Amino acid sequence: MHNTAGEAVELVRSLVSSRSTKKDVDVVVCPPFTALRDVGEELKSYHIRLGAQNVHWEDTGAFTGEISPVMLKELGVRYVIVGHSERRKILGETDEMIRKKVRKVLEKDMIPILCVGETLEERKAGRTEEIIRRQIEEDLRGLRAEEVKQAVIAYEPIWAIGTGQSATAEDANRIIGFIRGLVGDLAGQETAAAIRILYGGSVKPENVRKLLGQPHIDGALVGGASLKAGEFLYIIDEASGKEKI
Repeated sequence: MHNTAGEAVELVRSLVSSRSTKKDVDVVVCPPFTALRDVGEELKSYHIRLGAQNVHWEDTGAFTGEISPVMLKELGVRYVIVGHSERRKILGETDEMIRKKVRKVLEKDMIPILCVGETLEERKAGRTEEIIRRQIEEDLRGLRAEEVKQAVIAYEPIWAIGTGQSATAEDANRIIGFIRGLVGDLAGQETAAAIRILYGGSVKPENVRKLLGQPHIDGALVGGASLKAGEFLYIIDEASGKEKI
């Protein structure tokens, strides 16, 4: 919940006027709902895709305050973040709700960025893999392999969101490798090899090179650093040359 529409447009102007149009890096920006139309207009001629931070699982209905996938589609949204840790933890979203959102986003020919991750308490209790297994199995249940392959998964440990703390590159790689294995069990090894799995959690210029240098990490879900054009551009530059991002 940062940036008015005007501020969001100024930020993306800083991105598109620089090196961010590299063809070997897929860049997605996910502004607040109020800025989607203006930012989308700004991005039309550039190699940057428009994403939304959330969506409801119904096309229409008595869901005051919610945003329909049909509304997002009309604005040119290509990616939708689903199950972000703040929505799970603060707003009480369940795996059932998240599963319905993932299915609806795919149904509307958009790409879900499914976020999974554990709390600090769960991590200390040694439950990281248990929690992530449950989330992956519940959130992707019922999808065909071709549908799973279209999705993006982001491992974002809740204890690292907005705290300045980050998982070590090796630990993040291990967990993302575990997630890739779960995807293989659910949807086959071809899908597991093809799906993009990102790391999110205090990604910044100081740690991005080591994170993206790991074999299982395909890219980054960038939080606070994406609000500063210079830092975001540095991260984009570091992603250049990565096979999948």
